[in-house]
Amino acid sequence: MQAVHIAFNLELKHPFAISRFSRTSTPLLLLKLTYEKTEGYGEASMVPYLGESYATAEGFLQKVDWNRFSYPFNFQEIIDYLDSLEKGHPAIKAAIEIALNDINGKILGKPCYELYGADPAKMPITSYTIGIDKPEVIREKVADAKGFKVLKIKLGSDDDRGLIQTIRSVSDLPLYVDANQGWTDRKKAIELIYWLHDQGVLLIEQPMDKHDLEGNAWLTGRSPIPILADEAAQRLADIDGLRGAYHGINVKLMKSGGMYEAHQMILKARSYGMKVLIGCMSETSVGTQAGIALAPLCDWADLDGPYLTKNNPFETPKMENGRYILEELPGLGLKGLPVDLFE
Repeated sequence: MQAVHIAFNLELKHPFAISRFSRTSTPLLLLKLTYEKTEGYGEASMVPYLGESYATAEGFLQKVDWNRFSYPFNFQEIIDYLDSLEKGHPAIKAAIEIALNDINGKILGKPCYELYGADPAKMPITSYTIGIDKPEVIREKVADAKGFKVLKIKLGSDDDRGLIQTIRSVSDLPLYVDANQGWTDRKKAIELIYWLHDQGVLLIEQPMDKHDLEGNAWLTGRSPIPILADEAAQRLADIDGLRGAYHGINVKLMKSGGMYEAHQMILKARSYGMKVLIGCMSETSVGTQAGIALAPLCDWADLDGPYLTKNNPFETPKMENGRYILEELPGLGLKGLPVDLFE
């Protein structure tokens, strides 16, 4: 197994703000693994507030014994090995695991989605995310979402109602909401939730602090809108403690450590009767294609990474009527690979 990686700064079309942070770009580590002439691609998207960086990712890669990975790949053993090297670092672990999934599919001559039992005909609509911003910029972002059938709105500011009203002044599309732990008063939150229900909001991610299990459960028990764990549901081991406190979970590959564990999270949530949204960070087509492969197993999708960025080095996955199209291509099905990207 040979490994080559590069640092890549993914530039956003607009400054992206959530309840606690704002940024104009996202640092990535793009990874290419080669196993007996078969190449696989992975990606670590490292939003700064989660603690990973190019330096931490490169440091982790230096600890990896690439000779341990031989075909056929046992993905549970791979995850256990990566976790044994060092706790945390889910994004760089995801980059490794996604690249190995790409190789696995190419060796078998099958798409990753087929290997995980996903039916392309069940692809959910994916949303277009709009961060917290001034009204004039919000309207501009809505205009950029042409072709999308659902908008995802970041809330948790001092004027959540005003932001939604700005959206409604220019669009009647259904809405997803992500508060990113930005609500602190449960009574005000439930009042807002009922108002949001009247505004056409279909789901709400992580309304209150991820450590406030009781507060989030209180909202879940009273909300007319599904309440999903996001920051509270990062890896498989988190889900048992969330049962009954949320209607569902948001699965992100950059938090789960890759596709295999994300798939396990989906299955466990389903076994508990919970709904599933599959989401993303700011990502190129590599991370997005990995998420798309699992999306038909989920109720909702928020996989808009390539559409929010300016310099995605790969071909953007095809979309039709708000849904991604899964093609019969082996592995991740990446297209438009830049020849000199890793040189």
